[in-house]
Amino acid sequence: MNQPENAANPAIAADIPAIFTPVHKALSKAVPSVPLWNTRYGMVHDNQADDVIARSLSSYGEWAEQELDLVGALLDEGNVALQYGAEHGAHALYMSKLVGVAGEVHVVEPRRLPHIALCTALGLNNVRNVHPWQAALGDRQGSVDLPASTDQPEERVRMLTLDALKLSALHLLKINLHGCLLALLSGAGETLRKHKPAIYFRLSTLESAANEVAALKETGYRCWSHLPYLYNAGNFAENKRNIFPGWSHQNVIAVHRDAPVNFQHLPEI
Repeated sequence: MNQPENAANPAIAADIPAIFTPVHKALSKAVPSVPLWNTRYGMVHDNQADDVIARSLSSYGEWAEQELDLVGALLDEGNVALQYGAEHGAHALYMSKLVGVAGEVHVVEPRRLPHIALCTALGLNNVRNVHPWQAALGDRQGSVDLPASTDQPEERVRMLTLDALKLSALHLLKINLHGCLLALLSGAGETLRKHKPAIYFRLSTLESAANEVAALKETGYRCWSHLPYLYNAGNFAENKRNIFPGWSHQNVIAVHRDAPVNFQHLPEI
C-alpha cells in the first residue's frame, strides 16, 4: 500500500501506522534476478526449459544456425516474414535485423508459455518490427485443444487461417512446427496466390513427407532438400564440444516456379 502524499510532513507521518511501507523499499527486496542467455541474436530469457533448443542456446548461444544461413539469402531489408513456432524468439530476433525498420516479422505461436518467452525476448532487445500472435494456424477459424506435454499444460487456443491475417506482403513463410504444413496450406490459398512467398519448413513423419512435398508442387512450387546440422563449429560461444553429434533437421525450401531462384547446391526433390 502506498504512503499518502501528505506523509512527507513529519508531524503527520508520525501518526501513520507501520503498515504503510515505502514502495521503493518493498520492491527492492522483492525483485528477483532474471536468468538470461547471451546469444548471437540478442538477450534471450532462460526459462529453465530442458528441450533441444534451450540446450543449444545455453551451450552455443545460438540455435539451428545453418537454417539461418539459408534464411539470410531469402530476406532483404523491407521484406515481410512469418514464422510459425516461436522457439524462444531466437530466429525472430535474427530476421528482425534482416528486414530492418521498414520490414516486418510476424511470429505465430500457439502455446501460451512459449508466446510469453517470445514477447520477453522482444522486450529485452527493444524490438519493434516483430508482431507476436498467440494462435494456431490451420485450415479454419475457431479454436483447438492442445494436449499436455512434458513441460506444457493442456490448453485451448484460437485457430486462424493464414489468409485471415490479411498480410499486405509476405516474402518468407518459415514453419518450425512439425506436421502442420498441410492444414496451414489449406487456409493459405489466397495468400500464396497473391504473394508467392518462399516456404521453409521441417519435414514431419516419413509417411507425411511425400504428401507435404506433393501439396506444394500442386500449388506451383519447386522443392529442394536442406539438411542443416544442429552443431555449428563456428558457434557464438566458441564451444568446441558437440552435444548434437550427427544430428540434423530434415528441411525443405520451396519457391514458386515463377521466382528467379535456383538452389544449385541443394538436391531438388
